[in-house]
Amino acid sequence: MKKSWILLIVAALVIGGWAASAYNSMVGVQESATTALANVQSAYQRRADLIPNLVETVKGYAKHEQETLENVISARSKATQITLDPENMTPEKLQEFQAAQGELGSALGKLIAIQENYPDLKANENFKDLQVQLEGTENRINEARNKFNLAVQNYNQVIRAFPKNILAGLFGFDKMTKFEAEAGAQKAPEVKF
Repeated sequence: MKKSWILLIVAALVIGGWAASAYNSMVGVQESATTALANVQSAYQRRADLIPNLVETVKGYAKHEQETLENVISARSKATQITLDPENMTPEKLQEFQAAQGELGSALGKLIAIQENYPDLKANENFKDLQVQLEGTENRINEARNKFNLAVQNYNQVIRAFPKNILAGLFGFDKMTKFEAEAGAQKAPEVKF
């Protein structure tokens, strides 16, 4: 009788230890994914902070391109109003966030294309410096989104694999959504003036 109680206690301890370890690993990969999302938002914030300087520099040289500049300002405003909360992130919220950021990226593309049509903009060092910073920021955003997608992939694999999927369901670990390409992103944008 004593042996069966000891075996039962040992089995309970082993199962409890495994469950605690599994739970902690799920928390770890979830935190990695939410940190990666925060890094994406940080990269977008850097872009939003940089844009006013770029717009002011270009404004001095391209007053006749007022509509393009207003589109950038409007798109920036929309993009900074939408934030993602890792606790309540839905595919719809992520899509809305991506759409606003895509609109901003499109407006910025038109703004950068202006410099190709106006040589005096090319000669302006401030514009060149800000353009380089903006291009670097776009690269950072892309890198941050790629890292987020890898973190989400790892998280989703952990919570969906057996037997952790049972614990994930019990403790409320839900599948996360990755960043996806915007509709029509496979086609190169056409810039016309």
